[in-house]
Amino acid sequence: MTITNAQNRLTFKINGETVRLKDVSPTMTLLQYLQQSGRTGTKEGCGDGDCGACTVAIVGQGSDGKPHYQAMNSCLIPLGAIADREIMTVEGIANGKLHPVQAAMVQTGGSQCGYCTPGFIMSMFAAYYDGNVDDLAVEGNLCRCTGYLPIRRAAQQVTEARSLDSFSEKLEHSSTEVTTLTYTGNDQEFYRPTQLSEVLELLTEHPTATLIAGGTDLGLEMSHHRQSFPILISLEGVKELQFIRQTPEQIEIGAIVPLTHIQEQLRGMFPSLDEMLHWFAARQVRNRATIGGNIGTASPIGDLPPVLLSLDAEVKLASVNGERTVPLANFFKGYRQTDLQSGEVIVSVLIPKNSKRFSQSYKVGKRGTDDISIVAAAYTIDIDSNQEITYARLAYGGVAATPVRAIAVEEWLIGKPWTIETIQQAKPLLRDTFTPLTDLRGSANYRKQLVANLFEKFFVEMTETH
Repeated sequence: MTITNAQNRLTFKINGETVRLKDVSPTMTLLQYLQQSGRTGTKEGCGDGDCGACTVAIVGQGSDGKPHYQAMNSCLIPLGAIADREIMTVEGIANGKLHPVQAAMVQTGGSQCGYCTPGFIMSMFAAYYDGNVDDLAVEGNLCRCTGYLPIRRAAQQVTEARSLDSFSEKLEHSSTEVTTLTYTGNDQEFYRPTQLSEVLELLTEHPTATLIAGGTDLGLEMSHHRQSFPILISLEGVKELQFIRQTPEQIEIGAIVPLTHIQEQLRGMFPSLDEMLHWFAARQVRNRATIGGNIGTASPIGDLPPVLLSLDAEVKLASVNGERTVPLANFFKGYRQTDLQSGEVIVSVLIPKNSKRFSQSYKVGKRGTDDISIVAAAYTIDIDSNQEITYARLAYGGVAATPVRAIAVEEWLIGKPWTIETIQQAKPLLRDTFTPLTDLRGSANYRKQLVANLFEKFFVEMTETH
């Protein structure tokens, strides 16, 4: 199909300067382009979204529907995804004099070798215009020189100094509207439709096309593995996939809603979801990563699937033949394999509202935030007036080829008393349920022990707080 308003170029703004590109790969990362174009203030540290050295600020829509500066990892963003966007880099924020964030870093001595400094500055720059420069603003930025104390002092200093300036005024006149786009460059086709029907038609015409939402996982394939993607279909312009709806029975979350929006709009509704989103990568990643993308990649170590499995979530799918709804427990079919049929796309995730008594999630990694899980776990338990278990969901990531529930143990728990004795009896059953792999992050035996011990931790925490 031909998308209306198509143009065979990529147009965006960097520090107020309009850039028009032709004949470049739409999967070239923004970081690669910045470096090649001489904008070398933005640094490459890890190239996989873990260190924050490459952080830039992109004007995007916040959860309140208004334009915001959003900190993002430029190493994970393909050029096709920033068409029509406005990007700020460290070179563009001085505006004739040091920005307050830059000035604070100078005054507090917040730079040592200086390599990570541009990333810290851009993370704080984005947070500055939200009026919330704190530790969480720089959770996705690493300092190899361990200079965190003066950086924290700089953050505290600018929190007290926010004022209106040209950048805040620019936000008021910025647009986050995404238009249709068809682009061909470097023998690759990039489509950005704005209607779900167009997406489905494109998938019919191009069944081997790769869908891109936030692209944080796909970005790794582009930047690290140099994977080729001949045809890409971007979903970020499809408003039918950008919603959070509530009914008395359930919450429905559109597939391309960024995780930061879910974090802000649903806070307090599902404790296990709140907890996992807090530990999910870092703000730069959560600003782009989507719930549909996290599910669709079918990673066995994805952080959200265990939570959603423990909440009995369902996935709504659509094709030109109509819609269908699949329990998430039936969606994962094998390693990186799902129940998605040819021509189908994830439309939304449905989470039932429930009054189950106990629910929480846990993530164990080599560091607190901004890391891949060794084991992720999520539990939902309900008990009756006799303190007997009437409902049980025990879900895990990192222990099998897919995110998975311990169904046999769930069934065994029904009717048992909610006591430490029951938990101790369940622990060996849990250890024997899965056959995880040994890798650089942890041994199989360590993972087995975590599977059991996290359930005990859940029991202790729930009984202490209820």
